[in-house]
Formats: sequence, structure tokens, C-alpha cells
Amino acid sequence: MMNYHSTMSNPAPYSGTQAVRRAVGLLKAFSEARPELTLPELVAVSGLNKTTAFRLLTALAAEGLVARSEEGAAWRLGPEAIALGARALRSSDLRAVSRPFLEELARRSGETATIETLVGADVLILGEARSRESLLGAPSVGTRWPAHATSTGKVLLAALPEPTRRSLLRAPLARPARRTIATLAALRRELAQVRSHGYATALGELEDGYNAIGVPVRDHDSRVAAAVSVGGPSARLPLERLRDRLPALRRAADGISRRLGFAG
Repeated sequence: MMNYHSTMSNPAPYSGTQAVRRAVGLLKAFSEARPELTLPELVAVSGLNKTTAFRLLTALAAEGLVARSEEGAAWRLGPEAIALGARALRSSDLRAVSRPFLEELARRSGETATIETLVGADVLILGEARSRESLLGAPSVGTRWPAHATSTGKVLLAALPEPTRRSLLRAPLARPARRTIATLAALRRELAQVRSHGYATALGELEDGYNAIGVPVRDHDSRVAAAVSVGGPSARLPLERLRDRLPALRRAADGISRRLGFAG
């Protein structure tokens, strides 16, 4: 007769547990500093042999969790991994923490306020608050836009290490509007200004007739974890009026940062 107590105190490993752990280890090998890794690099990081690592990568690729780089010599996280991360981010504490600050920012600025984070080369809207003056429309939470075309995206891209930024941004850049930055050289110049000024603007670059301004949100490690913005029609928010929103925008970002443990 089976000893129930001994079975529960020393459970046999479930079938496939080792394979799952090894696959998860491969996924965790990728980082912001090293978004692409070759097979030998993955073998070195994971401790797996080459055959096992390649077999697991092939299985992960079939599910969209990893993908080959454009040159085919390296691997990177795939679209399904990004989608899973985006869903986790949408349900993260950042949304709850930022909510009252976004609502106050929308009330004070009279414009739509959002908090956004970087997912690959896109920004993802995690939270949003609309003012009474804002045009009514469908909620934008969960929407993704090309990072280089948005004020929040520029803030987040400007904070990345140069190698990471180079790996994310590839020519030709998407152009959702006529005024979207078109070249990597122009974007590099713009991001240098963002780092110098501490904020970013997008003037008709995501959508014709829509302007926005964004500032960084920092976490307990002083890293830029997200960006907060206000935006609205360019007729109501030309550049000088956007800059008038900076004090309220920075107060909101500072409040969220403190709630995330930033002590700067």
C-alpha cells in the first residue's frame, strides 16, 4: 500500500519539469543589455549542451516565444513572449500606482494623461485618464505605437544603453504621420536632446494634428521604468502650451516614481 505521507513529503518530479525549467532558463538569458544571443552564447549562459539548447529553441520558436534575428546568426525573444510580457505589464502594480496621479494630471492639465512602457520597439499604454475637455473615445489601454513616433517612446528610448537601442531600431522607421522622424540619424539627434532636456515632445509625429509631451518615471533602482505624458489637439496644445504642462507632468511622474521606491 502506498505511503501517502512519504509520497507528499518527497514528491516525484512531474514529467517534463526539467524540460520546462531548461526552456525557461533560455528565455531568461535574454536581457535589455543582451537582447540577441547566438547559440554558443546561450549554451554558455544556460549550461546546456548545444543539441539540447537547439532542440528547446526550435520548440520555443514554433510557439513564437523566440525568433531568429534578421541575419539568422542569433536568437531573440519572439512576438508571443512580448505579448505575454505586455499582458503581465497591463496587470502590474504600475497601473494601480499611477491611477490617482494620472487622474489628477488629467484634471489639472485639461488633457488626456497616459503612462506607457517599452515593449520591443513599441510603447504600450498601461494606463490612461481623460479630462472633461478631452474628446470621448474608446479606451486606449493596451494600444501599441512605434516608440520613435511618441513623446513617451522617445523618453524610454533615450534612457536605453546604446547597444540595446541599436538592436531595437532598424531602418526603415515606420512613419504613421507626415512629421514622424524618418531616419535613425535624425532620431539619434532627437534622443540626445531628450536626455539633455529631461522631457520629449511629439508634434504631429504619431498622428497629424496631435501633440504630446512626456517625462520619465523611475523605479527603486533609478532606472526609467515608464513614461508619463499629456497630449491633445495641436490647435489647443502648440509647443509653448505643451511646455506649460511640464510642472504638473513632472509632479505626477515624481509621485509615481516615489511610490515605486525612487528616492532621488
